[in-house]
Amino acid sequence: MTLTTERAAAAPASRTGTVRRRNAALVPWLFLAPALILFLYFKYIPMAEGMWLSFFKVQPFLGNEWLGLENYRRVFAEEAFRDATAHTLVYAVGQTGGSILLGFVLALLLEGKARTLWFVRTAAFLPVVTATAVVAEVWRLLYFPGEEGMLNTLLGWFGSDTQKFLDDPNGALGWVILVGIWKGAPYDMMIILAGLAGIDRQLYQAAAIDGAGLPQRIRYVTIPALRPVVTILIILACVRSLRVFTEIYVLTGGGPAGATDVIMTRIFATGFRTGDMGFATAASVVLFVATLLLTAAVTLYRRRKELNV
Repeated sequence: MTLTTERAAAAPASRTGTVRRRNAALVPWLFLAPALILFLYFKYIPMAEGMWLSFFKVQPFLGNEWLGLENYRRVFAEEAFRDATAHTLVYAVGQTGGSILLGFVLALLLEGKARTLWFVRTAAFLPVVTATAVVAEVWRLLYFPGEEGMLNTLLGWFGSDTQKFLDDPNGALGWVILVGIWKGAPYDMMIILAGLAGIDRQLYQAAAIDGAGLPQRIRYVTIPALRPVVTILIILACVRSLRVFTEIYVLTGGGPAGATDVIMTRIFATGFRTGDMGFATAASVVLFVATLLLTAAVTLYRRRKELNV
């Protein structure tokens, strides 16, 4: 009888413990609920609606016409979109590689615990927190193609001819990439600085004892230790580059003669200038899927490398 009484008393206690654990698990979701509702209403529902519209010829006052996969076929068949995709890939490779390389150099130069370094780091980080439209407008003024332009004046001191910069179809994309590198490198620098802080200093001491110079220590100690950080930077930089819009729109608007037209400017022109919203949303979906696949591929590659190590 005593055993039966103990079991009867333990059953309510067990149920009470289960209820408490469930309530404790619900508490974080209650705090997240307002943000999740906002994300659902202002982001995920519009995304789903956009994906649905990509199968239609959007006609606001006449009714949408079902096209199936026709808009997606046009994305891959249209020459202007193929050119924009090629420009985007060139921009992504140049901006990603340039910003990571420059950010790595800046991180090596600004690494340390000196009290004055915080001011230099803050100054170097300013391009990241400055509005992109403002940055692009300043660089547009610097790239003024006349002799009175600031960069042309500086180059003239070294005997260089007047440059057309953004007015030159053959070199405009390169000058736009330079702006992207200037703006993205400080962000990469801060992440690399965080990675450098986590490297064991004894590895540098051991390498120095073995006779390794500064280039060897960077090559065999710093770079391998920063591999996870570099992977993250590549993902972030690629996503940032594939979605570039403001810099291109303010600097060139996709010109001259379409030389700097990228996917986002092509989507904008198609959707808001020609009014072909169905095609524009289809192109947006293709860009989203490409970004997702790129992120997944780089992540899987990093995990395989870590498992092999």
